[in-house]
Amino acid sequence: MKCSNLFLLGLLLIGPGVGQAAVTVSGDVRSPGQFEIKPGARLLDVIRNAQPNAESYWLGAAWLHRSLVDKQTRLKAGVLFDLKLLQRGALLDGKNTRAELSARLYEQVAQLPVTGRQVAVLDPIAVETGFARNALLDDGDHLIYPQRPSTVEVFGAVAQPCQVPYRALQEVRAYARDCAILGDAEGDYLWLIQPDGQVRRLGVAAWNREDGVVAAPGSKILVPIRSDDLETPTPELNQQLAEFLATQPLAEVAP
Repeated sequence: MKCSNLFLLGLLLIGPGVGQAAVTVSGDVRSPGQFEIKPGARLLDVIRNAQPNAESYWLGAAWLHRSLVDKQTRLKAGVLFDLKLLQRGALLDGKNTRAELSARLYEQVAQLPVTGRQVAVLDPIAVETGFARNALLDDGDHLIYPQRPSTVEVFGAVAQPCQVPYRALQEVRAYARDCAILGDAEGDYLWLIQPDGQVRRLGVAAWNREDGVVAAPGSKILVPIRSDDLETPTPELNQQLAEFLATQPLAEVAP
């Protein structure tokens, strides 16, 4: 009986903290912090409480969703595996600059976190009016509202990742030309990763050129690395790399 009473006392002491779920909202919002949620809570429940500033960059807002972490961990592992495979294949084929590029990209990707980012429209007005999905939240989710960046990043088969100043209505391929593209690049395509996490492969060669495609502030442009001329090609590498880059949220404070 005494043990039973002690057990009940322990439940009373810890009970209020058990089962409490919370979502974090950070960045350019009036009330950042953790917000307790109940089962069935949706995006709008915490967006209303956090109050994102009207001047914040809603297009680049990110929802880090815990349920996607495992899937994106596997995606990152696949990218790293293919980069290591590409490096070894390039060395065997005597393409040393390709091997060096693969090794550098491997180190860059290895340092990126697995975020669990869920592609979603987080514009408070769109969510409230029903133009965007008011999705269910999970315990531990994180919403980030960044400030508007002033650059576009070019990544991949370039001498080094570079930040190019954003220019209104400038096409994607013009940003890539502002960086030193390597001879080991795949020349027919670029990958555009918009700040909302959307990914698109874009034709840029004479035979497949897509005109009129512009990048928003904070976009990433992946210059793909070539592998079709190797004994061990990695045909899915560039798409998977672009998809993993899309999981990386913008910085909360604009540089």
